[in-house]
Amino acid sequence: MESICGIDCAACEWRSGCKGCLETGGQPFGGKCVAAECLRRGETALAQLKAALIAAFRALDIPEMEEVTDLNALRGSFINIPYTLPSGQAVRLWDDNQIYLGSQLRKRGSDRCYGIAADETYLAVSEYGENGADAQLVVFKRWN
Repeated sequence: MESICGIDCAACEWRSGCKGCLETGGQPFGGKCVAAECLRRGETALAQLKAALIAAFRALDIPEMEEVTDLNALRGSFINIPYTLPSGQAVRLWDDNQIYLGSQLRKRGSDRCYGIAADETYLAVSEYGENGADAQLVVFKRWN
């Protein structure tokens, strides 16, 4: 398997269910990959998107969230934790088979974390405990 964005496929924990980016045209799990979509537009497009997203996450000015310094390619099924709406309905925001950009950051002064995720249209920040427990949506918005 070979990746488009430079991820080491041999070290990836999802390689058994993946056919590789080059073989699948940038859709290793059947859904689109934000990194592959960017790289089709040119060599610097992914770096530009990451920089814009990092700036957008920082602009949210969430005081307890560690500073965003990098974003990683993350499979939707990895970040797609359920959130309970005020009505009691549980919803998931992302497509399990797509690849997004995101990271996990510590919440200062707490044992909880912030999960950040985005594609070229939406960004989200959630707060959760160990293994995604008690997930709360902090921000979900159209950013671009």
